[in-house]
Amino acid sequence: MSISNQDLSNTGHETSAGKSLLIVDDEIDFGKFVGEVGEGLGYNVTVTSCAVDFMKSYIEHQPSVIVMDMVMPGVDGVELIGWLAQQKCTSRILVVTGYNPRYVELAENLGGAKGLSSIKSLTKPIRLAELKAALS
Repeated sequence: MSISNQDLSNTGHETSAGKSLLIVDDEIDFGKFVGEVGEGLGYNVTVTSCAVDFMKSYIEHQPSVIVMDMVMPGVDGVELIGWLAQQKCTSRILVVTGYNPRYVELAENLGGAKGLSSIKSLTKPIRLAELKAALS
């Protein structure tokens, strides 16, 4: 089953304040978990599992919040941060990793240097309360 571009909140009604959440993570279960939490907080959620689908979804939806894994096959989070800067992204970005926290520091520094003002980091495993607080 592919969850690429799966809209988890396809309920046929608008979400409060038009909040939208775009997730990219190659760990499908983690992406679904973040999506379900986001849905519970009133977000219109799109989950992707690869960079190409993430880029397409970003252009289509212009999300208010992005949750992005740093270490993925093919295009990694550092490259996506650079791409988002080129797009003049104004979304709030939550960078997550289960690997070396230096990856997250690199993303934060790179994003800041390229004009992305709102990057926060989270380390896997993420507790539910921590994720809710970051998305709120």
